[in-house]
Amino acid sequence: MTAPIRFPRFFVTSPAPCPYLPGKSERKVFTELKGGHADQLNEALGRIGFRRSQTVAYRPSCQDCQACVSVRVVADEFAPSSTQKRLLKRNTDLVVTECRPWATDEQFELLTKYLSERHPDGGMAAMDELDYADMVEHTPVTSYLVEYREPSSDGQPGKLIGACLTDRQGDGLSMIYSFYDPDHGTRAGLGNYIILDHIQRAAAEGLPYVYLGYWVEGSPRMQYKVRYRPLERLTRDGWQRMSNEDQSALIAAATAPRDKSAGGLPAARGKDGQPAKLPAS
Repeated sequence: MTAPIRFPRFFVTSPAPCPYLPGKSERKVFTELKGGHADQLNEALGRIGFRRSQTVAYRPSCQDCQACVSVRVVADEFAPSSTQKRLLKRNTDLVVTECRPWATDEQFELLTKYLSERHPDGGMAAMDELDYADMVEHTPVTSYLVEYREPSSDGQPGKLIGACLTDRQGDGLSMIYSFYDPDHGTRAGLGNYIILDHIQRAAAEGLPYVYLGYWVEGSPRMQYKVRYRPLERLTRDGWQRMSNEDQSALIAAATAPRDKSAGGLPAARGKDGQPAKLPAS
């Protein structure tokens, strides 16, 4: 007889400052992913808005705010904009490889450069090599790293300029964490290209969705996620597709010139918050 599936135990974190909206506090509900059914549990939780961090699945559970909204791209119906088509064409020469979830010094050096430029005040900025190895290798589910390299002429691997830790689920790809060279002189838009590549990968594999994590209306640094059509968001009534009108308005707001007198974007503490940890047993 097979062992019965145990209902997971859920925990709630203490309130902490919100990484997205000033003056707000965040709280997470989370559970541990382990055992022979970790893939199935991770997929089921992903469909109701959870994200994975190592062996933990978590989602926001804030008392006075519901700004964090899970979003996913419908991969087989994706319609790239003219800008996205140009970005795809400009990067067709990149060498893209799916690798097992194994951390390397080259990846860590790229991550350190990315964090220092894009998320200098985030909790991940203090990560060392062991922390990074835990993030990549400590996984109970089907995961891999996608590496993006410059082409080379000598047969050796080219320069690593991007990477994404990705979970493969039964209904799509979940982009856990991506990073890239933020100062590449001729490869502007690498972060967007990595998303576009995942959408193409999902469609090629017959997977319907690419999960992008949380979209936070009112947080400028999270608005890039609305640029991918069609986009679905998780509501109290389940997953619902954004209307063309709503998404067009959000894209227009996200791409509008910013008032320079108001200063630049606030320093970003991270993407999709910081990993939750299980309490000590």
